[in-house]
Amino acid sequence: MGQSKAEHVIRVGVVDDEALVRSGFSLILGAADDIEVVATASGGDAVGTIRRERPDVVLLDIRMPDVDGLTVLHQLRMMPNAPVVAMLTTFDTDEYVLTALHSGAAGFLLKDTEPAQLAHLVRTLAAGGVVLSPKASRALLHSHPGAEAAADEEAARVKLLTPPRA
Repeated sequence: MGQSKAEHVIRVGVVDDEALVRSGFSLILGAADDIEVVATASGGDAVGTIRRERPDVVLLDIRMPDVDGLTVLHQLRMMPNAPVVAMLTTFDTDEYVLTALHSGAAGFLLKDTEPAQLAHLVRTLAAGGVVLSPKASRALLHSHPGAEAAADEEAARVKLLTPPRA
């Protein structure tokens, strides 16, 4: 039977103080058969809207004028059956990346993420994965002393375990 939506639809909430960002993300994600934006809110309305609509994934602006995104993240993480939350920012060197991840965020996305990648990233989050935009990943590595050296060391260990090809 010809259904227009996929069997399991990922319910998404978008929280941002800018209406244009909320609308843009809603339009992009709404084009996917397996994703439905069920909630949009600005900072002050975020927690109540998310509690009421119960999305699976929330894309949450980290910097909003009326309420801090980290505060909203903390409140959402306290909910029973809390949604998966990925933080949104316009800054690729945002100092809140580590704080957000340590506070339970499952990802960190730049608002200029390619539209074609956005649905894939939401699916990854809904499946229990962690997503970091490439620019945010670089900022995270550079802001954490020794992280690049540790990554290089891990890569060297993997090479030792991998037998050479004949």
